[in-house]
Amino acid sequence: MTQLTFPNNFVWGAATAAYQIEGAWNEDGRGESIWDRFSHTPGKVFNGDSGDVACDHYHRWREDIALMRELGLQAYRFSIAWPRILPEGTGAINQAGLDFYDRLVDGLLEAGITPFATLYHWDLPQVLQDEGGWPNRASVAAFTNYADIVSRRLGDRVKHWITHNEPWCTAFLGNYMGVHAPGLQQGPALAVAHHVLMSHGAAVPVLRANSPGANVGITLNFSPAYPASDSAEDQAAAQRYDGFFNRWFLDPLYGRGYPADMLELYGPMLPEIHAGDLETIAVPTDFLGVNFYNRAVINDDPAAPPLRTGSLHPDGEYTAMDWEVYPDALRALLVRLERDYSPGRLYITENGSAYDDTLAPDGAIHDQGRVGYLAGHLAAAHAAIDEGVPLAGYFAWSLMDNFEWAYGYDKRFGIVHVDYETQRRTPKDSARFFSAVIERNGLDAS
Repeated sequence: MTQLTFPNNFVWGAATAAYQIEGAWNEDGRGESIWDRFSHTPGKVFNGDSGDVACDHYHRWREDIALMRELGLQAYRFSIAWPRILPEGTGAINQAGLDFYDRLVDGLLEAGITPFATLYHWDLPQVLQDEGGWPNRASVAAFTNYADIVSRRLGDRVKHWITHNEPWCTAFLGNYMGVHAPGLQQGPALAVAHHVLMSHGAAVPVLRANSPGANVGITLNFSPAYPASDSAEDQAAAQRYDGFFNRWFLDPLYGRGYPADMLELYGPMLPEIHAGDLETIAVPTDFLGVNFYNRAVINDDPAAPPLRTGSLHPDGEYTAMDWEVYPDALRALLVRLERDYSPGRLYITENGSAYDDTLAPDGAIHDQGRVGYLAGHLAAAHAAIDEGVPLAGYFAWSLMDNFEWAYGYDKRFGIVHVDYETQRRTPKDSARFFSAVIERNGLDAS
């Protein structure tokens, strides 16, 4: 059997997000976030769930670091809760919040685990939302100030910074479709996207100044568009979808401005763009974070303006999220990113799957679907490296089961099972598989 071996300096890790695991939503001076308000609003989250307790990581972080060490993780991607640092979004600093992340970073380093810190994983302080949120251009300065405060405290030890996680979700799920916080429907999503990208660009030089020698990047979620047929109509629809989901963020980040075809399509919906904005967004970065779960199979749908796209459901394997398992789309995505944008190093900052995990009589979780998903996507990542992609690391989503946003606790993505009643952590078969991959720095080709 062929062994797929990764480069010697390849980084193996797992990822989480603050609101999904920390709990302690109103402890030690933490302010309210948009996700607190959203999840406390009846009807917004499945089963009325919230992140009030989640995995109680705020109190159990030592136990969780010990678990990471047991699994052999080399790196841990976590996010920092903005309202835990600045309860009012700006102004007075909550030292207790900074102290928590200070202890977490020191604990990771003592365990030999490299911290990858994400500054924004969707938990905007509610006070800033009340003042207009991301559609308000003032949000750019507020985020830059927040990045400055955090990196002044942690920048001597944190040397890998991610400004934003998945701006597409911030803009469209939260401010257009309304299924994520703050829950705006038909809102100014393009203005949100523009200000998020601007805040990224404004924060990068601040992070570099406060964290000398650090690597700074941004994480985008990608939905590679596959035309449903060879017809010209479906091909054009896939191109539009790619512009909506992928190129609208990639192009300005890499100095191309917003894509011309989408500018024409969006027309009067476009945000106000000031002189110098695009130069701010296109600040050079050290890496691009890639979040990938599934592809999109797109057909032309004249009844769905303005994109005129529909999404098909081809035969195949699907996860509990009803997301298709199609690993080769990851390989193709990575090759396309390197070919078209040359972003420097790439990290897969999220990749994983939800399944309906059940405890076996022996107390174990035999999640073979997730093992297969990981194996297939790791093989695809290796194939991309063979094609010349400078892929530097892989972070499994997620370290443990957690609050899955609008799905509450109904969907489990973790390689570690969490009993939410007792907070007991139990590594699944997928965790043991991933641990073995890390130890071998590779896996067997199937």
